[in-house]
Amino acid sequence: MTRHIGIVGCSAEGASLCYRTICAEGAELLGPHAHPEVSMHTPSLADYVACLERGDLSGVARLMLDSAEKLARIGADFLICPDNTIHQAMPEVRPRSPLPWLHIAEVVADEAVARGFRRLGLTGTRWLVDSEVYPEALTARGLAYLRPTPAERDETNRVIMADLVYGRFTPEGISAFQRVIGRMQAEGCDAVILGCTEIPLIVSDANSPLPTLDSTRLLARAALRRAVGDARD
Repeated sequence: MTRHIGIVGCSAEGASLCYRTICAEGAELLGPHAHPEVSMHTPSLADYVACLERGDLSGVARLMLDSAEKLARIGADFLICPDNTIHQAMPEVRPRSPLPWLHIAEVVADEAVARGFRRLGLTGTRWLVDSEVYPEALTARGLAYLRPTPAERDETNRVIMADLVYGRFTPEGISAFQRVIGRMQAEGCDAVILGCTEIPLIVSDANSPLPTLDSTRLLARAALRRAVGDARD
């Protein structure tokens, strides 16, 4: 028996990558074709975007908690959210949640420490890079970080929200992220956080100027370990 993973979805491409990673890599822990039970609930992305545009984090929390309640009712044992941006609402969500959560920024920060990185570039939506989601997790572990410039935030946010969430992957989008990451490398970063769950669809260690911390797959792998490890304890 393994624990039942509940996925609180937001944007389809990031949630899909997280789900596929859990299912595909489950076999490495559990044997051929095996993976833990997984359920996902996803409201309309437009509902989340509307809350983010007006700075309504309580509204974001309500949407997340609605998903959490539904997943709890169908038997999930713990929750993950493969969307970095809406983790801004986690301080409101965790105390009211029917189930425990893995926090994506905490998972990424732990991986950075394990790999010996010291100064991390941060990429993601403008809401995410403007927030304290990653700075809080990184500074708690003694890690430095660098945010994108305002112009970089606008450009990469456009790529994410106009292209990546719709499954459109273009050379121009890849180049935009490579320029930002290259500038961060020049300013002393030794790795970059792919802090939007769609970014790993176009950026990886193969084409990034810096080593990458793939938030989507790191969260999926942490969920796998939790599902299998809890069951063995």
